[in-house]
Amino acid sequence: MECRLVRLAVVDTGNTSTAVGFWSNGRVTKVAHCDGGFAEASKIVDAFVADGVDRLGYVSVVPQSDSKWRSFARSRSLAFHQVTIADFPLRLDYPKPETIGADRLADAAGAVERYGAPIIVMDFGTALTAAAVTRDGVWQGGVIAPGFPLMRDYLFERTAKLPRMEIGRGTVPKIGKSTEEAMRFGALVGYRGMVREIVAELRRNFKEDFRLVATGGFARWALRGIGMDFKVDPTLTLFGAGLLCAREFEKEMGK
Repeated sequence: MECRLVRLAVVDTGNTSTAVGFWSNGRVTKVAHCDGGFAEASKIVDAFVADGVDRLGYVSVVPQSDSKWRSFARSRSLAFHQVTIADFPLRLDYPKPETIGADRLADAAGAVERYGAPIIVMDFGTALTAAAVTRDGVWQGGVIAPGFPLMRDYLFERTAKLPRMEIGRGTVPKIGKSTEEAMRFGALVGYRGMVREIVAELRRNFKEDFRLVATGGFARWALRGIGMDFKVDPTLTLFGAGLLCAREFEKEMGK
């Protein structure tokens, strides 16, 4: 499935940040994460264009950003492809495949390409998502749970005295000796428990010894000390999106 003939910029528009990378020769490099969204990310893509890139691969869970990127591609004369269910190379056991988030498709495609199946891929972003691909190469479905930003913001917005906890930094204390420490203990230890239960339940349900791969901005922080054999792959979504888009561009080139 690996595509090697095209070079392209890859953009992953998420709820928390936008990631940008350069796809070439089956690899994604020059990765940047932009909290500033389109304005910041488009400048990075412009730098790739200045270096001769003429294609843009795009994956998004933020529909209101899609038109901006399509217009940007037109204004730079870039061939544009957005990841959809039509690009997904694996079989699906799912009643309404068109409802699957494009980032989850990219994660699963990239995970199977890099690590094989059976595999569970978890994405630690604004939401925690998990997907299971069984040994026969079938995407069986997934799990969606609140991510760290949602948990943090809900506690802050719905209580009178709890602060907006900083996430992504700090370790688990033996027990909370301040409000911040108590919240961090609850978030991290509770999250580890949720991750363990999700994996255990999927292994029981499908009777598969799934490999485990994690991606997303909070993956390394969330999984530190969990004692499970996760491979943390920060570029997985961009890699999967680049893979799917490169394959479609190569099909067009072959026409």
